[in-house]
Amino acid sequence: MNNSVRNTARLLGAGLRALLVLTVVCGVLYPLVVTGVAQAAFSGKANGSEVTSHGRTVGSALLGQRYDKGTDKAGNPVPDLRFFQPRPSAGLGSNKTNGVNTQYDLQVSGASNLGATNTDLTKAVKERKKWVSETYGVPESKVPADAVTSSGSGLDPDISPEFARLQADRVAGENQLPAGAVRKLVEDHTDGRQLGFMGEPRVNVLQLNIALKDLVRSHGKG
Repeated sequence: MNNSVRNTARLLGAGLRALLVLTVVCGVLYPLVVTGVAQAAFSGKANGSEVTSHGRTVGSALLGQRYDKGTDKAGNPVPDLRFFQPRPSAGLGSNKTNGVNTQYDLQVSGASNLGATNTDLTKAVKERKKWVSETYGVPESKVPADAVTSSGSGLDPDISPEFARLQADRVAGENQLPAGAVRKLVEDHTDGRQLGFMGEPRVNVLQLNIALKDLVRSHGKG
């Protein structure tokens, strides 16, 4: 009986020591080492790829956001055409309602899962294409796909160079800037394929709009 008790106590003691060691190693030391390496070697990415402007954090380079000037009578956001607009956001739902997330709600990420023949999707694409065509003065046949469709995450921060160029003249007019200067901004903020062959050329909308605001200030418009 005494041997049984001693064996049980010895096993419990070994288990508690193992628990303590693993807690210290896995719960304290490992997180500290990983965090330290991340902060030292990849500080920007480790902190969420924050984007700052004039000392203030304005967003993340990995997450899209809207640029609106309020809402209409129906409560729908009205795009502020002084800024470059992102692609549509259409996630699976919203944390507030069960509808489609069109607001770049950061608590909701995902695609709409609507197929190419879905009537809701085709209607939304047609409406968006018409809006882009009328707003920026281009034929509907010239409207790029990313201007009328959302990304798989619904939070894509980038648009195609074609969509950015399409908006440039209207943005220049809204800000009373030379069109050539705004077009140059687009070219300067166009990133090529990763490693030269992966993905497609893209423009980060947030970083482009920050540069746009600086250009507006430099012309005494802001």
